[in-house]
Amino acid sequence: MNSTHKLIMVLSIALTLVLGSLSGAGAEDFSDFVDEKGKISNPGDVRTAWSHLGSWIVPRKSDDQYGFHDVYTRQSTIEAYQKTGQFPDGAMLIREIRNVDSASLPTGKTFWAGVLQSRFVMVKDQQGRFPDNPHWGDGWGWAHFEPENPEVNVSQGYKQDCLDCHVSARGTDYVNVRGYPPLR
Repeated sequence: MNSTHKLIMVLSIALTLVLGSLSGAGAEDFSDFVDEKGKISNPGDVRTAWSHLGSWIVPRKSDDQYGFHDVYTRQSTIEAYQKTGQFPDGAMLIREIRNVDSASLPTGKTFWAGVLQSRFVMVKDQQGRFPDNPHWGDGWGWAHFEPENPEVNVSQGYKQDCLDCHVSARGTDYVNVRGYPPLR
């Protein structure tokens, strides 16, 4: 390879790196589960491939968010949060709400997570990539999926369908981190 070819190759690599850094606000390098318009996709089976952050239960059927709440994220999100105390750009939190099943066992009355009722997804957005999309705001993308049609975000927008449950956690980036032992 002669020096001209080497120079062209080096300049080509440099240009690619510069253009890539300038286009950093796009969805294509932001999250595997967000398209260029901000549509959030359901990440599928997180129970076996992602890290479990924690669980809590809303035990009364009369309560709005009744059920077992299990929350998952990627291990890299946990590691970044442990280092910085903040969720990294592109981090995803997935909350599954399941029925509460129970039985009287030799250990006593026992409760566990049953059938999936719904799934909520949050995607951290530090750059405000989708200001005109009603599912994005307050530093996050928000989505709600039902098991009957797991590919469709049934939320009308995060302000209408998501924010009320998260306002009390505004001081911790809209996430109730106290329920997630790996983040403490």
